Amino acid sequence: MSIVDLPGLGGMVDVISKERNLPKHAVENALREALLKGYEKYRKTYRTDGGSFEEEYFENFDVELDAENEGFRVLATKTIVDNVENSDHQISLAEVQEVAPEAQAGGTVVVDVTPKQGDFGRMAAMQTKQVLAQKLLDQQRRLIREEFQDLEGTVLQARVLRFENDSVIMSISSGIGQPEVEAELPRREQLPGERPYRPNSTLKVYLKKIHEEPRRKPQLLVSRADAGLVVDLFANEVPEIEDEIVRIVAVAREANPPSPSMGARTKIAVDTLERDVDPVGACIGAKGSRIQAVVSELRGEKIDVIAWSPDPATYIAHALSPAKIQEVRLVNAEGRQAHVLVPVDQLSLAIGREGQNVRLAAKLTGWKIDIKDASKYDYEAEDKKIQEELTSRQLRFQDSQDFQDVEEEDEA
Repeated sequence: MSIVDLPGLGGMVDVISKERNLPKHAVENALREALLKGYEKYRKTYRTDGGSFEEEYFENFDVELDAENEGFRVLATKTIVDNVENSDHQISLAEVQEVAPEAQAGGTVVVDVTPKQGDFGRMAAMQTKQVLAQKLLDQQRRLIREEFQDLEGTVLQARVLRFENDSVIMSISSGIGQPEVEAELPRREQLPGERPYRPNSTLKVYLKKIHEEPRRKPQLLVSRADAGLVVDLFANEVPEIEDEIVRIVAVAREANPPSPSMGARTKIAVDTLERDVDPVGACIGAKGSRIQAVVSELRGEKIDVIAWSPDPATYIAHALSPAKIQEVRLVNAEGRQAHVLVPVDQLSLAIGREGQNVRLAAKLTGWKIDIKDASKYDYEAEDKKIQEELTSRQLRFQDSQDFQDVEEEDEA
């Protein structure tokens, strides 16, 4: 069988494997694909009939690496026919029967079509080199995607490597034979209180996304600001969550507040079906030990753990903790709108600095919350205003329906 020499083939695969942090079989696959593209280039360059090749033309061709003889062969799987119309895809029955008398038309045979060493050409070699670089990147992306796709939405341990503009490039341990995989922690996913990050420091990060498309930055996108990180940290610290005795119903997190004067803050609602279990107490732990471990990992972020309730008014009151609530009025259940009445000395606490507390409570419960001074609240006036708003909304809806009906009649 013919062979095109590739001096030092075995050593080249080893070197690329180490440099690219890829297993040898992945490098060999990339090299075979690249050499096949080089062969295609050779065939297209030296085609004598002036025709063109279709995209699927070379699908029956393959490359075989020969590490022992340090070279490669090109093989073609051809269909056995009585009359050959395309010699790249077909071979005559008579020719095959010279070496295999039992052969029949319709079968297939693998044929060595390796070009001569000198014929392969400089252009084909350049094409091979260019394609190899791309195929190695593709192999890296594919292996990373395969390994980490099941870990998306989980928390991993990461180490700070370097800084690129506003992003932190981190390393995550890998199980595919390479020591580490790089991940990007962009500025929007960082915690302001942690900057500047120290090289080689280790942090827990939330694997937010695996980029499918080619990109210059790392394929993995991680976060320190995602609410999923808080959920995972509590699950690790609270055995009752791991055992599904306590469940986390909702999380609202503001890791990057709109104002630098505000600190990061999270509200988390928990519940249990066990009568003798206090879900809030389970998350806080004896003398605050469990919640303090989470707060420490998040560099002092303020965390409110509140009890979830199926009653919206009770749930809203809990969500506005630590403020003391006098009354919650569900003024528009359909529109999920509530008025919360608080004593005057609790107004600022209920609202929070620059509205953070009420903003997080609204996000946690899914209700629009208006904080009102209980001493100045006019029930009659507020009820009248709410009724007017509802009437106005109903009229607008009716007008919209009437207009739609007219349009449908015109079309008919």
